[in-house]
Amino acid sequence: MSALDEFRSISRSRRRTGPAGTDEETRDNKVAAIFLAPWLLGLLAITIGPMITSLYLAFTDYNLLQDPKFTGLENIRRMFTDDRLAESLQVTFTYVIVSVPLQLVVALGLALLLDRGIRGLSLYRSILYLPSLLGASVAIAVLWRLVFGADGLVNSFLDIFGVDGPSWVSDPDTALGTLIILHVWTFGAPMVIFLAGLRQIPRELYEAAATDGASRRRQLLSITLPLLSPIIFFNLVLGLIGSFQSFTQAFIVSNGTGGPSDSTLFFSLYLYQEGFTSFRMGYASALAWLLLIIIGAFTALNFWASKYWVFYHD
Repeated sequence: MSALDEFRSISRSRRRTGPAGTDEETRDNKVAAIFLAPWLLGLLAITIGPMITSLYLAFTDYNLLQDPKFTGLENIRRMFTDDRLAESLQVTFTYVIVSVPLQLVVALGLALLLDRGIRGLSLYRSILYLPSLLGASVAIAVLWRLVFGADGLVNSFLDIFGVDGPSWVSDPDTALGTLIILHVWTFGAPMVIFLAGLRQIPRELYEAAATDGASRRRQLLSITLPLLSPIIFFNLVLGLIGSFQSFTQAFIVSNGTGGPSDSTLFFSLYLYQEGFTSFRMGYASALAWLLLIIIGAFTALNFWASKYWVFYHD
């Protein structure tokens, strides 16, 4: 038998019996499926299932006590005439547009300082990261209300200079500002990510720029920010998504009312009030899908705009 005939015989045999290692691959796939099963069950039971249910409830009148009653587009029509919804959107957009860029600027500034190789870097990094671990907790929100209260730490400091400060969390003109400060204060997570990105920028680029006479400002604008732009984009997207979902701070500081005068009525807080205070769960479900659409639109807008300012260096 020639070598060609032998090769053809082996090929026909493999086509009949399957390629070598099929049994082993099948066994590996079964093992992988077993390990993935808990995650898939959780995805179906905790994520996809509730999402499908909420989508159905968005077109119903449901008060948690009686069976849902299908109402078609009634909840959507109500959104266009809901004054409190418009107020909550205004408050939320103001919070997001102001707090997210401020937090990124503070985080980047501190990361640039820590990147200079100061002694005890790991200690400073841990201390500065701590607010991110505590910022969204109930305890910190309660502490924030005490700090900016009428007899809080801020007014005690102002008393030293003879200034009689207001109750910052009870004044409609300043209540939202205190929550913005709280958000900016939790700069630890983006700061650590910025610091890791700065460590990946080749030092040779700065040395070459310094040799050409470039100032620190020029190096920042021409080297640091362009090469760090993917990290900035990453932190921006995460910051926007997280800010739109902010709830705990506003709930604790305003005692769940969104006050004073709805000045801290975040969208998520209004959604909670509609669902679990007024028991209009159908309308609350419609609001939840509206929030999903808003977050998706802002995220898509950022991805579209990123091609004009994000630089990916190979």
